[in-house]
Amino acid sequence: MAEKILMKGNEAIAEAGIKAGCRYFFGYPITPQNELPAYMARRLPMEDGVFLQAESEVAAINMVYGAAGAGARVMTSSSSPGISLKQEGISYMAGSELPGVIVNIIRGGPGLGGIQPAQSDYLQATKGGGHGDYKMLVLAPQSVQEAVDLTLEAFDLADKYRNPVMILGDGMIGQMMEPVEFKKEISPEDLPEKEWATVGNKDRKPNVINSLSLQAEKLEELNLRLQKKYEQMREEEVRVETIQTEDADYAIVAFGSMARIVLSAVERAREEGIKVGLIRPISLFPYPEQVVGKIAEQVKFLLTVEMSCGQMVEDVRLSANGRCPVYFYGRSGGVVPTSQEIYEQLMELVRGEKE
Repeated sequence: MAEKILMKGNEAIAEAGIKAGCRYFFGYPITPQNELPAYMARRLPMEDGVFLQAESEVAAINMVYGAAGAGARVMTSSSSPGISLKQEGISYMAGSELPGVIVNIIRGGPGLGGIQPAQSDYLQATKGGGHGDYKMLVLAPQSVQEAVDLTLEAFDLADKYRNPVMILGDGMIGQMMEPVEFKKEISPEDLPEKEWATVGNKDRKPNVINSLSLQAEKLEELNLRLQKKYEQMREEEVRVETIQTEDADYAIVAFGSMARIVLSAVERAREEGIKVGLIRPISLFPYPEQVVGKIAEQVKFLLTVEMSCGQMVEDVRLSANGRCPVYFYGRSGGVVPTSQEIYEQLMELVRGEKE
């Protein structure tokens, strides 16, 4: 068993990237994720890697594009407004079928907002914040350990699908400290060769990486190929945790660190004889719509709890598809709902069902 180390979330994600074979990081500072690039600035030179603080988020994501095109495992991170600036480059990466890992430690918005934790970038991440018909795999950890595990996995998924993958956390995940272990370590030399990469080769035709298709039919051909890939993600990459849903009369849906707070309310309700379960989507794209839909058939209602004004709740409603009522409770701007608030909201809805 690997030794456990007490680490802050941002730094643990950075170390997980290095353990996954990432040797290139391009970024730009923004709170509350600054510890991640700061850690990379210290650690990457020790691993013969490259850290570069770009002149802007726009420059950083295009550097990621370049390193990915050369076949390297590459990573960037930012927080909400910075991710907004990266959207064009993310779309370029998806259109050029380039792998890379993007970390978003969400802060409150809109605009510059504040530095407190939020979940209000859900729609940006899952519905494509940039232009065109593209998708990213989006993974949402609820703990520092899970952030490590999902970061390690994200690099493999990015290479498997030749597509950007996003780790979607929040200020709490980034700033909290928890014991973690790193369950694997990959050397870049041990990774399989990427035959499509632009590394130069006199014995074959040049590889060309480009997202520009001036002929409509050619661009449609690319889009259809991408959609087939996204469908494969939906079939193979759904990740979800369900807790006490087997006999549940009611269920709460929450992701990331919010799910940890919700679990306390679920356990309290259970102690009082109220059969409540928790559905925690881990992959936000692809969304666990079949799991949510099946549980919606048995429960009297679903309650979605978020640190936002209501974003994931749209996918919950689509997944439930009218099988049961879907309610929402959230706080915004960086205010974190308490377990007591969630419990009271749940009990109010339960009383309404019984009346």
